[in-house]
Amino acid sequence: MTKNNLLRMDNVGIVVESLDEAVSFFTELGLKLEGRATIEGEWAGRVTGLELQQVEIAMMVTPDGHSRLELSRFLTPPIVADHRNAPVNALGYLRVMFAVDDIDETLTRLYKHGATLVGEVVQYLDAYRLCYIRGPEGILIGLAEQLSKK
Repeated sequence: MTKNNLLRMDNVGIVVESLDEAVSFFTELGLKLEGRATIEGEWAGRVTGLELQQVEIAMMVTPDGHSRLELSRFLTPPIVADHRNAPVNALGYLRVMFAVDDIDETLTRLYKHGATLVGEVVQYLDAYRLCYIRGPEGILIGLAEQLSKK
């Protein structure tokens, strides 16, 4: 029997152009700003493989305190690719899914922050209502409302 050393998923990282806009959007969704900092120096470049880098980050945490979203804005080096508007069947980062207690109310609030519905809100059996939205800068985000509480 092999020992599993995995403790948890620590965070998901998303690179953005406007950290303030992204923080505002995810705050409206219900995440809390845990902290903001500039990360730079030789040690950081060794981790990412980007050598000299300067990155502003904002760490957002879910209400239950178990999940984090790291929003990053690269000052140096410059951004080299943009995958934000890729369709849902593109390789690589797909989306982040958030559980919400009222999908309609959540959408109403997020529309005021520029969110757009990708398809439509659909119901899966008697279990969930689901949708994809484009959030700040076109980032793909999933919302799921659990209907049956087991």
